[in-house]
Amino acid sequence: MVRKAIIPAAGYGTRSLPITRVIPKEMFPIHHKPSIQYVVEEAVSAGIEQILMIVSRSKNMIIDYFDESLELEMYLQRANKLHLLSKVKRPDVQILYTRQPFAGGLGQAIRLGQHFIGNDPFAVLLPDDLVIGEGIKELIDVYQEEHGSVIGLKEVEEEQLKNYGVIDGDPIRNDLFAIKGVVEKPQKNPPSSHAIIGRYVFTPEIMAALEKVQPDHGGEIQLTAGIQELLAAQPCYGKVISGQRFDVASEKEYIDLQRQMYRQHADHKGK
Repeated sequence: MVRKAIIPAAGYGTRSLPITRVIPKEMFPIHHKPSIQYVVEEAVSAGIEQILMIVSRSKNMIIDYFDESLELEMYLQRANKLHLLSKVKRPDVQILYTRQPFAGGLGQAIRLGQHFIGNDPFAVLLPDDLVIGEGIKELIDVYQEEHGSVIGLKEVEEEQLKNYGVIDGDPIRNDLFAIKGVVEKPQKNPPSSHAIIGRYVFTPEIMAALEKVQPDHGGEIQLTAGIQELLAAQPCYGKVISGQRFDVASEKEYIDLQRQMYRQHADHKGK
């Protein structure tokens, strides 16, 4: 069973500057909750029991947010504002933290979780990506069926594929592929229209695969290179998620997400 997850949250947030100089993009508010809380809740609803967050020294706000708020809870009780207690309750999951000392890439961040993972399969959820609807749960279900690593996909228009990792794969069914290869940000001739999004389920062998990856020209260990190494040892699968994915670091998608969440909240209140 997949009971562990890694959430890498140590990036600089350069796409959202200048606000990310002081506020981590993972803490951007979406209808009264920071975006990373939605990611944690997605993991918990899929059966995850332990989460390792990879943070940097500038991301202490994330650690503080998921800490206990005893003084606030006592105040709410004394003020008879008991209806607000549920809003400050921590998610029902064990959250651990480790620091990524420098920007060494997503692959290097995941490698920091090697002792946490041990010999267990695990999920990876990137907090840049928020999924409304089914997300990591669908990948875990495929892992339970196929017993291999599973990568979350979405279909992307051809002119946008240069911004993503893109799979080359053979269809098993309409929404599931046996992956043959992965190309990082293809500038021309992409192998398919299926782009990788920030949801993964890995067997523990991904750690050994990442050990073989050499840093790129920017000094980073790329996760896509680790997936390519893993493919030489065992099958991997790509699953098109049915949920709607939003990139929080994209100004347009962040605004679209806000609008959708407020509409959902208004519809819920109206019932």
